[in-house]
Amino acid sequence: MDNPFLLFLHSLLRYGVLLAVAGAGLLHLQGLLQKRSILIGERTLTILAVILCHTQLVVGSILYAMNFSIYGSMGGEVGRFWKMEHIGAMVIAIILVTVGRVSSKRVKDERTKQKRIAIFFLIALALMLWAIPWPFTQIGHGRGWL
Repeated sequence: MDNPFLLFLHSLLRYGVLLAVAGAGLLHLQGLLQKRSILIGERTLTILAVILCHTQLVVGSILYAMNFSIYGSMGGEVGRFWKMEHIGAMVIAIILVTVGRVSSKRVKDERTKQKRIAIFFLIALALMLWAIPWPFTQIGHGRGWL
């Protein structure tokens, strides 16, 4: 069964993850377009985004393990969403964030660093936004914003 604290933490962390990933992706895109070096704040936000994503993955994995039998018995669209779409898209999104950060560290050119982080983070953001069970969707109906 769901642990109310972990579920609340996972739900709350989503906003930190979204803000950090969106902020880092957009700031690096802006830096790329303005042809400027990476600022310390941008680098810090990028690292924070990676940390928040990995923390969210751990909390989500614990919740998934706790509810595995429930998800296994679910059928239809709701079951498919929780068993495959949500967790699959989020894992891919976190991999993209991690690869974007790690691959940017390996290049010397600032523009290439900006470009990699912007592309990887913004694609990850789109995946995250799609895979969240928002209250206005059929899957998230009745779940609330937190």
